[in-house]
Amino acid sequence: MNFTAPFENLPVSDEWTFKNVKSTEQWTHGYHRYPAKFLPNIVKKIIEDYTLDGDIIADLFAGCGTTLVESKIHGRKSVGVDINPVAQLIARAKINPISPELLEDIFSKLKDKIELYNENEFINVDKHDRIDYWFFPEAKFKIAFLYKIISELEELKKIEDFFLVALSNILKNCSKWLQTSTKPQIDPDKIPTEVFKAFNRQVKMMQKKNKIFFEKLDELNYSSVESNIFLEDARNTSIKSESISAVITSPPYVTSYEYADLHQLTAYWFDYVTNLLKFRKNFIGTFYSYGKNLKSSSILAQKTIDKLKNEHLRTAKEVANYFSDMEKVSNEMFRILKDEGQAFIVIGNTTFKNVKIQSAEIFSELLKLSGFSVDNVIKRSIPHKLIPTIRDKTTGRFTTVANKNSKKVYPEEYIIIAKKI
Repeated sequence: MNFTAPFENLPVSDEWTFKNVKSTEQWTHGYHRYPAKFLPNIVKKIIEDYTLDGDIIADLFAGCGTTLVESKIHGRKSVGVDINPVAQLIARAKINPISPELLEDIFSKLKDKIELYNENEFINVDKHDRIDYWFFPEAKFKIAFLYKIISELEELKKIEDFFLVALSNILKNCSKWLQTSTKPQIDPDKIPTEVFKAFNRQVKMMQKKNKIFFEKLDELNYSSVESNIFLEDARNTSIKSESISAVITSPPYVTSYEYADLHQLTAYWFDYVTNLLKFRKNFIGTFYSYGKNLKSSSILAQKTIDKLKNEHLRTAKEVANYFSDMEKVSNEMFRILKDEGQAFIVIGNTTFKNVKIQSAEIFSELLKLSGFSVDNVIKRSIPHKLIPTIRDKTTGRFTTVANKNSKKVYPEEYIIIAKKI
């Protein structure tokens, strides 16, 4: 099959579409909301169809840990990296299940402390100014209290992680954040959820997921299977050269989600960030970071950049920066993979300023330039409930129907299968 032709001409693979599948709720996958979450069934199928016992799997855009969780439940050692500390926290909690009895004991102690909550002790709590923008005082004081008692836990680090993730996931519900929007903005009519009730409900949900995952790993004798998540840049990781059997990852789309913005509540509360603008610039695929270089090693990327340059110079710079970064990621994948190791890249295309951005085709070209052979490309439909299906016609970014410049899209993405040769 000719994988240099436009991938949109490929037939859709029904076996990779997973209609009516709720795998995002299985195991610990449902701990925390995460934009454009990697579908676990894709990872599951790749692991089962293409990897063997003893293989080591890596994800250079680990996000909330989907690849790592699926690797562990399949008995595969895994390592992930992500530049976002919020993602690292979520992933770390998801891959480290806790004894249900121990977890219940700790939660019982936390509930006893909540009964003794005194608002007056937290009126002068010192947090970032943006906390006051997003939260009413009552919620702010209660969250500060929960953060304090969780941080004081003297047990295992993974127990603290578990409860911090629970707290993180209720922040938007308990704030003024407009949750139907893909951009951070205040909902003037919102009545935030009461903090302690939301926390109790979230922990109970996570306890159920933890118990299932813990017991299944114990049954399979996979509890000790090693899985790690590091706060690192996908362009330059500490993963040992030629140590990985398979890379399974889903890179960010070209300037689609602003992960730093969307996770700012947790980042501020947990003191991961003091300057959001500086934090944003570390991310790949962000419109807050672009250089002056409008060149790419990919012929197709260069044609795309040149078209965009005539339409909108800033967008051209963003896209050039994105593909420059992705070339570095491709080289990094080649470095860490063993000979004959495979990379599985799940990526989608988009449109900016009426210019098609063939990200999948361009990344395939970058993989070849790194030394890979592209052995297969699978086209799959994305069930509409999994991601927003409304995009801005000008920018290509996710939006809502309220945007007069919006259009409906029927998203598809591609699984590129490449081998290190």
